[in-house]
Amino acid sequence: MTPKLLSTAEAVPALDRFDAVIDVRSPAEFAEDHLPGAVNWPVLNDEERARVGTLYVQTSPMAARQVGAALVARNIASAVEQHVQGLPREWQPLVYCWRGGQRSGAMAWFLAQIGFRTAQLQGGYKGFRARVRAELAELPNRFHYRVLAGRTGSGKTRLLQALIDTGAQVLDLEALACHRGSVLGGLPGQPQPSQKAFDTALWQALQRFDPARPVFVESESKKVGSLQLPDALVRRMREHGQCLRVQMSDAARTQLLLDEYGFFAQDVEGFCKLLDALIDLRGRERVQHWQAMARAGQWAELFVLLMQEHYDPLYERSMKSHFAGLADAPVIDLADGGPAALRSAAHALTAG
Repeated sequence: MTPKLLSTAEAVPALDRFDAVIDVRSPAEFAEDHLPGAVNWPVLNDEERARVGTLYVQTSPMAARQVGAALVARNIASAVEQHVQGLPREWQPLVYCWRGGQRSGAMAWFLAQIGFRTAQLQGGYKGFRARVRAELAELPNRFHYRVLAGRTGSGKTRLLQALIDTGAQVLDLEALACHRGSVLGGLPGQPQPSQKAFDTALWQALQRFDPARPVFVESESKKVGSLQLPDALVRRMREHGQCLRVQMSDAARTQLLLDEYGFFAQDVEGFCKLLDALIDLRGRERVQHWQAMARAGQWAELFVLLMQEHYDPLYERSMKSHFAGLADAPVIDLADGGPAALRSAAHALTAG
């Protein structure tokens, strides 16, 4: 039995029909990004891959293949022992590597020889990545976006979560990016994904939406933390999205910011270091004053100043520049960031 070669166009829309999607690249390659639902059975680990690559460059391709073949054979044997014992004959895996070449070919051949109906992805991850990039240039244009605009701390992200609870279609870009989108927006203990992994997660989210229904999304700049949004999505949101202006009193915004960013009280110096990024924009004297307030534990007063002196002016300039219809946008008044207010607003937005 020989593996069946499948193109990206054949395999990717049908990933759910495979019992396993097996990525045989190294753990580091897998961690950067992989096909949705894939598991990692590396035929070369990171150190082995580096060793074979060095041999290829410094010695000869033949020496690299000889060493690599022995390593691959041992690793495939280990994978078969760990993962394949007891699986039924009907089990159907899809195997891929970087370009659909020797690494995936070796694993797919062994699985096929056992008797499994094995498929190998032509073009490998590289072909999948090309498909994701191409579709992210077109896919965002299929949808009508209802864009939640509002100043920092006005409850936009919480309102998106409440909209999810009502069954609305929601594109939570900050959740996908593991970042709140400002200089203070990093989430504790949650590093941002790679750009490739973010693109794949965004592509998956868009694939699930129904073009006949609106998609709620938060107004974002072109970057969320270190991650770049697709130009097509940014353009569609700004030029064709329906703006909804979310408003909350300054007192309620301050309380929400204390709730969301309270963890900084456990890492004051880390917070102050992040503020250093604002020196060029706001001046050293002002930033040092904010840092002194943080060190003194004056968090509520500090958040008020940050809103008044940094975030609100910056946000208003950005929104006026990118969303021409903001001044005439319907207003969503939130009494606070609590569940009752959010639930009420979400139901009002999805009614009818």
